[in-house]
Amino acid sequence: MSERTTHPQHRSTRTPGAAGPGTPLDLDIDVDFLRTTLMDLLRIPSPSGRTDAVMQHVGDRLNELGYSFDITRRGILRATLPGRTAGVRRAVIVHADTIGLMVKQVKANGRLEVVPVGSHSARFSEGAHVVVFTDDFDRVYTGTVLPLKSSGHTFGDEIDTQGVGWEIVEVRIDEPVTSAADVRALGIEVGDFVALDAAPQITRGGYVKSRHLDDKAGLAACLAALKALAESEEAVLQVGAQFLVTIGEEVGFGATHGLSPDLAELVAVDNAVVAEGQNSQEDMVSVGMLDMTGPFDYHLSRRLHALARDHDIPAVRDVYRHYRSDAAPALEAGIEARAALLGFGLESSHGHERTHLDGLVALARLLVVYLQSGLTFDDWDRADAGTLEDFPSDSVQPAPPEPLDRTVVADRADGQDGEPLSVDAEAAGRPAPAT
Repeated sequence: MSERTTHPQHRSTRTPGAAGPGTPLDLDIDVDFLRTTLMDLLRIPSPSGRTDAVMQHVGDRLNELGYSFDITRRGILRATLPGRTAGVRRAVIVHADTIGLMVKQVKANGRLEVVPVGSHSARFSEGAHVVVFTDDFDRVYTGTVLPLKSSGHTFGDEIDTQGVGWEIVEVRIDEPVTSAADVRALGIEVGDFVALDAAPQITRGGYVKSRHLDDKAGLAACLAALKALAESEEAVLQVGAQFLVTIGEEVGFGATHGLSPDLAELVAVDNAVVAEGQNSQEDMVSVGMLDMTGPFDYHLSRRLHALARDHDIPAVRDVYRHYRSDAAPALEAGIEARAALLGFGLESSHGHERTHLDGLVALARLLVVYLQSGLTFDDWDRADAGTLEDFPSDSVQPAPPEPLDRTVVADRADGQDGEPLSVDAEAAGRPAPAT
């Protein structure tokens, strides 16, 4: 399918009726822009630690949309989205880095031992086409990740019994090399980055198949949301916002710096795991309720789901076991803000990934609505602390106490039926203490 072909079923529609002051507008999402942006991002290799080129591309897109931004020393991008009030009170965070590989050893047979950059299994890299980047930018090589025993005509069933792991694979370089000396003559050395080819495809039905959809699909959805806001003459952001694009999420330190110190809330955008036992779906946006670091903010998470429901945006809630996002390093770094997670449904994450354009549109729509809304608690959240009298507690998150009297009346084996027993005393067959 042509990358610019428009499919009406993948385009959102604005909520009918005029919006009153402060009412978020459900803006149209330019799916052609989303699709083209996603394909462009996927074709730029950006394993964690080698992300300058993709950040240049993201910056170019933001320049075209008219947003002001800067770049930190390490390469994190910070864009400002002005709001009705002064200051930056919320952030949307997404990462541009991906999983990848690095040369561990130049082997005597002319092949490369590699280790993973980020957490991913060698199972899904076997057979992958790769690019090897040397320190000489004019010397870039292609290759393939293969198991040590890769010839079926030689090894037969041993191919299936050799196991799975990074110590059992190697990179075959597409050059006439048979020794370590041959490889080093190419300029390849220990510590060189090896990028897994994304090989992106979009089907006629709107499915997107590619490596590195985590998190370039999320990044494309964010940019599509920002485009919709930039082009609208009616949409108004109630509070100033920050758009943060990080470069180290896959290795655990994405949003450790770069955030405004005055944030009241942040939303991380990442993949939502589609697998057996998960609630996420490829054609919906997911609101994460908990990951391996713990629950996300009670109020912000439920508010995001309510915004989706109020604007007929297909959304589900989900919980993830083996997962963390940019929200975790931000909170670990000490930011005092509510944190939530929005995701696009992704099948086979960190493997042969797949998502759907409808899910990315749903994510972009929810971001558009959220960025126009006020803070979760508009008065309370404007300061990082306040008095107990002003704290929104029982009225928004009641927790009725357990009853003081846990006395029960039970049939007694000793014939004294009806004599009250305490819970503990009942287990021991003793009468309840007098009150």
